[in-house]
Amino acid sequence: MAKTKLAAGEKESVHILQTMKAAYLQRPLEVNIEEERIPTVTGKEVLVKVMAVGVCGSDIHYFAHGRIGKRYVQYPHVQGHECAGIVVSTGEEVTKFKVGDRVAIEPGVACMNCEWCKEGRYNLCPDVQFLSTPPVKGAFVQYLRHREDFLFPIPDSLSFENATLAEPLSVSIHAVKRGGLIPGSTVAITGMGPVGLMTVIAAKAFGAKEIIVSDIEPLRLETARKFGATKIVNAANEELNSAIEEITSGLGVDMFIETSGNAKVLQSSIESSKRGGSVVVIGFPVIEEVPLNITLMLQKEIDLFSVYRYTNTYPLAISLLDTVGSKIEPIITDKYPLEDIQEAMNQAHTNRSGSLKVMVYPNGLQD
Repeated sequence: MAKTKLAAGEKESVHILQTMKAAYLQRPLEVNIEEERIPTVTGKEVLVKVMAVGVCGSDIHYFAHGRIGKRYVQYPHVQGHECAGIVVSTGEEVTKFKVGDRVAIEPGVACMNCEWCKEGRYNLCPDVQFLSTPPVKGAFVQYLRHREDFLFPIPDSLSFENATLAEPLSVSIHAVKRGGLIPGSTVAITGMGPVGLMTVIAAKAFGAKEIIVSDIEPLRLETARKFGATKIVNAANEELNSAIEEITSGLGVDMFIETSGNAKVLQSSIESSKRGGSVVVIGFPVIEEVPLNITLMLQKEIDLFSVYRYTNTYPLAISLLDTVGSKIEPIITDKYPLEDIQEAMNQAHTNRSGSLKVMVYPNGLQD
């Protein structure tokens, strides 16, 4: 075993107790806490004491249904991929981090050798090992082993829980970059779940002049307003296309970003887009095939962009979160220790109207 460097305060918990708690999904809707050995590290691997993990929409899909598309959970399975923590041990080849460093964890470890990795599009790496995506083990554990080049330092001014938001914010940054958002743009964002809310922040940071958001839940819409949305459309009682037509004086939006996975909203995006505009798709529809009005899309010369995770976004995401500071905190509505993971997942699954981001703390709730 490689020689590793340890934090003095971690020696007993990591190397004398030798075990940690991990949350295993046993079957749909059922998760249990188990004891297992703490991983050892070698080479360029880093052992991180996990301080906070956000529950993602994809976690809920796997939790409730056991699959997303053609990816099926192999039970038992550890979920969680939005995470941050403290370095407690390093392999002998690690040069970027030392024990005690605070880090955000980018969950997808790519091969860095294939054609997509060499192009800088490592999110498309066919051999990527992405935390919690079956069969890869996730971050609902007290200690996590990860490769150093997918860890990023976080400043002391950024809390661990806020640092976990670098993951959904990275999706949003990748989306606005893919769509080519420029300062002064008018943007519509549909679906004000955590990714939609992060997209409001990203659009504002990239210079959007008008940010129109749509959802059916008042809490989500009000949070979007706090994050910088300029126009709010409650789709429960207002037709989105009509609202966009009125707001834009019939021109449509420069960029339409769909995060909800609602097929009907995606179909309407072309109608709501400006001539020469772009549609950016983040949310996975419930159905795999969605008919689109290609004739109208051609006549308006609309660019259609798909978004799959992200690439080269974490440093910017961390910087934005640090700049926004405590203003981001309304998104974190629920906090649970790892021991209450079943309740945490149930809350995220069932309480759409009252919960935004559910946060789990594998090593105990923070003050």
